[in-house]
Amino acid sequence: MTRVLMTLVSLVALVLTGAGYWVAHGALGGITISQALTAEDPRSTGNNMNILLIGLDSRKDQDGNDLPQSILNQLHAGDSDQGGYNTNTLILVHVGADGKVVAFSIPRDDWVPFNGVPGYNHIKIKEAYGLTKQYVAQQLINQGVTSQRELETRGREAGRAATLRAVRSLTGLPIDYFAEVNLAGFYDLAQTLGGVEVCLNQPVYDSYSGADFPAGRQRLNASQALAFVRQRHGLDNGDLDRTHRQQAFLSSVMRDLKASGTFTNLDRLSNLMAVARKDVVLSAGWDENLFRRMGDLAGDSGNGNVEFRTLPVVRYDNIDGQDVNIIDPVAIKAEIAAAIGAPPPDAPATTTTVKPNPETVVDVINSGSISGMASQVSSALQKKGYTTGQVRDRQSGDPSTTTIAYGVGADADAHNVANLLDIDAPSQPDPTLAPGHVRVTVDTNFSLPAADEATTTTTSTTSVTPYSYYYNGTLTTYPTPDRGKPLDGGGVPCVN
Repeated sequence: MTRVLMTLVSLVALVLTGAGYWVAHGALGGITISQALTAEDPRSTGNNMNILLIGLDSRKDQDGNDLPQSILNQLHAGDSDQGGYNTNTLILVHVGADGKVVAFSIPRDDWVPFNGVPGYNHIKIKEAYGLTKQYVAQQLINQGVTSQRELETRGREAGRAATLRAVRSLTGLPIDYFAEVNLAGFYDLAQTLGGVEVCLNQPVYDSYSGADFPAGRQRLNASQALAFVRQRHGLDNGDLDRTHRQQAFLSSVMRDLKASGTFTNLDRLSNLMAVARKDVVLSAGWDENLFRRMGDLAGDSGNGNVEFRTLPVVRYDNIDGQDVNIIDPVAIKAEIAAAIGAPPPDAPATTTTVKPNPETVVDVINSGSISGMASQVSSALQKKGYTTGQVRDRQSGDPSTTTIAYGVGADADAHNVANLLDIDAPSQPDPTLAPGHVRVTVDTNFSLPAADEATTTTTSTTSVTPYSYYYNGTLTTYPTPDRGKPLDGGGVPCVN
């Protein structure tokens, strides 16, 4: 369920309207900073910028402690044993060099390739965070780690890195910054902002989320706002209609914050930043220069210069008992490129694989905490025809992050291995390595890229049935997916 939207929306509004510029000096102190986005990860070129906004459905605080039941009661969110670490909101915000902003909502049930955890080759994109966190935490426990805080911190870092990889793979875009908001932030920021104005095309009632609203324009308090963005049952297009609500909510919050003068009121800004310090995680690099750029967009963000789009879904399906969205990754990348004015992506005919040299030896080192990762990588490369050498854990003097190095004569194989593993390869050989050797080092944030789509099939586990569910005792079936038209971020649009 999308239970964190108010907090996420408020952060988006803070970013898109440049409010952070006014509080950049010293105000970011105390906010949790993540290192999941590393220097080796691809970044945008020119003056373009992509920011991933993550809404985490967790009933735990940053240290893994249960949230107060009093807050959960206000949010109709059940107890702390429910939920998990699904990323039920993923919005990739592209800020172009020309100042145009396009926010792409990624439906949480999109069925995507995933090899980050043994036993999985496809998952719902929302599950990348939680599955990886759980797996890494268990590996740490097996190694004797007992600190709950360490397990939570390192597990979440791995989950964030897995989510970043999944979104990059799906969209074809690099990610320069990200911000994560958890469930606790909803109540805190909803109270701070005093509710938001929304508009509904028709009256709605949903016992699951608590949504009970008339048609038309209305202002919702914190609890009602949560129900508004949570509701999925009883909507014509299910999760896609809920995505439209997220976008409408974002648009309304940006409009409200500007109109209310929040960004010129130091007390209100201070309250927002106090919540951010408790409930928000930012990637490294959020600084005054970034906020200054956001501030340059402030004059236009409430005037429709922000466009909200929903990535396309081909159809709904049921795989192994899970309701999922079947997607076309090629069409998604092409639509994103067209929306941001980028060249169309190359056709997926990447058949430039170099035939391995049988005399080249590939050594694999595991510098992370995921037991067996070096063996997985070595096995995958062996299946591609490579001669494998050492497979071991990191020793003194070895690299600590995911890298590739090669000795004289192994240039072609090193670059091909880099392509297979989605790792950047250096341009020069490493004189400390033996000729004809390639050294692959993988850390905790690394996961094997998914197998080629052409060799991956789900027909044996897929029953092609309409996406349906029971609503108040009645079997309800969704029609063909309809994501609607892009929303203009300049007002209070009416939605289902």
